[in-house]
Amino acid sequence: MTGDHQTLALVLFSGFVAVTLGITTWVSRHRQGSAEEFYAGGRLFSPMENGFAIAGDYMSAASFLGISGLIALFGYDGLLYSVGFLVAWLVVLFLVAELVRNCGRFTLADVVAARMRERPVRIAAGTSSVAVSVLYLVAQMVGAGSLVALLLGGTSGAARAWTVIGVGALMVIYVSLGGMRATTWIQIVKAVLLLGGTITLTVLVLLRFHGDFDQLLRTAADRSGHGTAFLAPGLAYGEDWTARLDFISLGLALVLGTAGLPHILSRFYTVPTARAARRSVVWSIGLIGGFYLMTIVLGFGAAAIVGPDAVRASNAAGNTAVPLLALDLGGGAGSTGGTVLFAIVAAVAFATILAVVAGITLASSASVAHDLYASLRRKRGEPRGEVAVARVAAVGIGAVAIALGLLARDLNVAFLVGLAFAVAASANLPVLLYSLFWRGFTTRGAVWAVYGGLIPAVALMLLSPVVSGGPDALFPGADFQLFPLQNPGLVSIPLGFLAGWLGTVTSAETPDEAGHAETEVRSLTGAGAA
Repeated sequence: MTGDHQTLALVLFSGFVAVTLGITTWVSRHRQGSAEEFYAGGRLFSPMENGFAIAGDYMSAASFLGISGLIALFGYDGLLYSVGFLVAWLVVLFLVAELVRNCGRFTLADVVAARMRERPVRIAAGTSSVAVSVLYLVAQMVGAGSLVALLLGGTSGAARAWTVIGVGALMVIYVSLGGMRATTWIQIVKAVLLLGGTITLTVLVLLRFHGDFDQLLRTAADRSGHGTAFLAPGLAYGEDWTARLDFISLGLALVLGTAGLPHILSRFYTVPTARAARRSVVWSIGLIGGFYLMTIVLGFGAAAIVGPDAVRASNAAGNTAVPLLALDLGGGAGSTGGTVLFAIVAAVAFATILAVVAGITLASSASVAHDLYASLRRKRGEPRGEVAVARVAAVGIGAVAIALGLLARDLNVAFLVGLAFAVAASANLPVLLYSLFWRGFTTRGAVWAVYGGLIPAVALMLLSPVVSGGPDALFPGADFQLFPLQNPGLVSIPLGFLAGWLGTVTSAETPDEAGHAETEVRSLTGAGAA
């Protein structure tokens, strides 16, 4: 890319960083010592504000960069991500949002521990929450590295490395100084910017084809080199039964994983009531649904206008399809319009990454402090002590995410997020649903459900083609692949539910009927909710 691209994009991105750091500084002057203020922003956000923040938290680099790139490369099969991410919100709306808001205070473990022995449950749920968060963070780091490589006109390893480190440092600053209040406002600003940028690109793509979506699809199919197969299922997931099972596995992970994501669940605690939590989800569904419809236009637009070959040449995983599309829509390389539009899209994508990593880091550091730290001390810590531990945990989690982000820099960001969703659906969703709806659920069942989903999901991931056994793996020179599927959800999600049931029926512990009744009343009515 030319120096103009680089300069303008960096100026716009620096402007966003300056604004968000200003928000963080302003918020840090207010009281941040209480756990409720740091973890939940004082529960003062309205449903609309929280809905925008949820959308900002959810519409990540995987959505903006990864999904569009997959559609540009694989056509119809790339749509699975858009459909899966959106349908998942129906599970959240009808099964999770209100009940979680009523039963918990800050984290997933609060819901499960309400009628269980706290220490083992909190350690298990806290461990799985951190694992999911780190996987999700890695995807955002990879997206940041891909953007900077494109911006600087090459695949400079040093540029990618410093970008990942810089994003990690900023996220630690946001979380440590501003807590949930600053993170929420950063996500709201980012959601507005991202929706504005996406609407602009969508309108320009449709104008290029005079509003004829059919012509857009035909052109994309022609340029893909696959003809009409580009618009039919099977290009990425139809070669054999292994690929088809991978398709089913990914679909399960995407639809069920959202309800187990720690940074999404924590957003329901930032509103004052369960009704507000439900209305927040309605707002977010509208915003997210519109956004994912537009990513379909952008994906096929990139295939039709830029071409899959050019997208693949820039980034083999397709992560740079949208910036390349913006460059062409603005007038091409070297033009003023192309430079401006490319710079705006790059800056919006950077803003997306920063806002999402801030939300994930806050949720995972809360799990470390509120669940793991307090449980290992065998007593609940002072709120100020927990907040201090959360700030330190943000640094440690940031360091781990940076290291893994450098390792996974050549994978598609939407694909990486699919792995995080698989772990969330395997480890967090079974224990959450059992705790809310099964009267006979026990502490052993809760612990087994978490580890029975988490351990197989991570183990199968390590033994999959993602890590070894092929030229596109994390370790292309090694081959210890034993599991044929790229996404473990098809196996690990049922194992999580099975382990929770098995742990409960083999437990000598008498189910806490009174505790369940109290939790049920609280979850359905909000009586006694924090």
